Amino acid sequence: MSPDKNQSQKDRRQATRPPIVVVLGHVDHGKTSILDKIRQTKVAEKEAGGITQHIGAYQAEHNGKKITFLDTPGHEAFSAIRSRGAKVADIAILVVAAEEGVKPQTKEAIQIIKTAKIPFVVAINKIDKEGANPARVRQELAEQEVQVEDYGGTVPVVELSTKKGEGINELLEMILLVSEMEELTTPMDSAAKGFVIESHLDGRRGITATLIIQEGELKTGDWISAGNAIGHVKSIEDFLGKTIGIAIASQPCVIMGWEVAPRVGQEFQVVAGRDAAQALSLSQTEAGPSLLFETETGSETEKTNKKIANLIIKADVQSSLEAIDQTLRTIHSEEVKYRVINYGVGTIGDNDVKNARASGASIIGFHVSVDGSAKQLAEREGITVKSFDIIYELVETARSILADLLDPEIRRTLLGKLKILAVFKNSAKSQIVGGKVTQGKITRGAVLDVIRNGATLITGKLGQLQHNKADIAEVSEGLEAGIRFDMQSQPLPQQLIKEGDTVEAYHEEKIKRTI
Repeated sequence: MSPDKNQSQKDRRQATRPPIVVVLGHVDHGKTSILDKIRQTKVAEKEAGGITQHIGAYQAEHNGKKITFLDTPGHEAFSAIRSRGAKVADIAILVVAAEEGVKPQTKEAIQIIKTAKIPFVVAINKIDKEGANPARVRQELAEQEVQVEDYGGTVPVVELSTKKGEGINELLEMILLVSEMEELTTPMDSAAKGFVIESHLDGRRGITATLIIQEGELKTGDWISAGNAIGHVKSIEDFLGKTIGIAIASQPCVIMGWEVAPRVGQEFQVVAGRDAAQALSLSQTEAGPSLLFETETGSETEKTNKKIANLIIKADVQSSLEAIDQTLRTIHSEEVKYRVINYGVGTIGDNDVKNARASGASIIGFHVSVDGSAKQLAEREGITVKSFDIIYELVETARSILADLLDPEIRRTLLGKLKILAVFKNSAKSQIVGGKVTQGKITRGAVLDVIRNGATLITGKLGQLQHNKADIAEVSEGLEAGIRFDMQSQPLPQQLIKEGDTVEAYHEEKIKRTI
């Protein structure tokens, strides 16, 4: 075989693949509207009408070339995957609203993009809105060390209005240009690898999962391993729901045939057979979970009934985050649960406090310091910020934060009893009655139960206490007293105090429950 023929076969094994694009930016700056507009204009109408379910990704076509979009802005799979330093997206679109400029989440998105080390395009959106100032946006981006091309930098920028549909073509052309410069290729004759971006149980079809293939070809009949999940690919659908025999690199697809649901963000790969899939799954399970602080799925009732404590976790290194994740999983409660809304490595800073303020979260650190300005901001906003050097102490604090959501235990101590001898006055909110203390003592501020024929009629509070027409704090056994019974709710006629009733006085103590 000639050298030229060998080279030709090598070339055929590589193919250019479409770019995988993620859209990031501040809330309400137009991430969703950009994706929707691209879907509406770049997926053929007859095909778009065939999309029956949201699968987390779609492919658009521009100038005869395909582009794959993760179509949930800031997609949870992208977040989960990037936390391990893996690369799921080839290109990012950083969306900034022309009238609002750079906001906290814009800065976070810039940091995410820089950490992921992927090229990006700035999309200045809403240029049609009153107050739009694209020049100011460029300046604010420069302050964040993002130098756009027309300001002497290297980052492409496109101005657009999704409302009017302006700039969408230019944005897609820029994505394709960046993609060409990246020279995205894939070995087409290798076993498929990629990431799980959606996973759920379909009542009719069983467990389904949406995959983004990064290299190779996925075929019906393949065995696949993704973390602790394995599957035998029974059928493959493209993002339009059409059954296909082969899915290729950069293509989003839905597959059926899983034995258990794979986790969102989990890396998958095709293997030789069931034994190989099980062996790989076992080795990955023993290595520990690859995703951190995953939200547990539960029944809708459980989700509705449980109170949730939002947490932000910061640690010194990735392995510390993994240790914290595993230890927090030992916390179990039927009434409350935690949700880690953000986590990362490094000092607790202003952005962490601002995120906590926006989400009502507490910030917990491990082997990290708190910036002075962040500490002051947290104190002003009343946000809990604590850092620890011992994981046990960190977890106990997390337990305490969760316990604060529990209704306290009410501990009652009987103080005394009063036999009612006379009723002097009734009003909508209180009764004034007189009686004799037959047991213990009666004290101002006590909780009162009215007892008739051995049953509790109504509960209230002792608002005023008199003895011999003088206000007094306490009346002891054997003495007579006048009391004002303050009602907690509007009583029924039969619940009004009558002569012969007994009033029991209690001291109530609220005890914080533990988990």
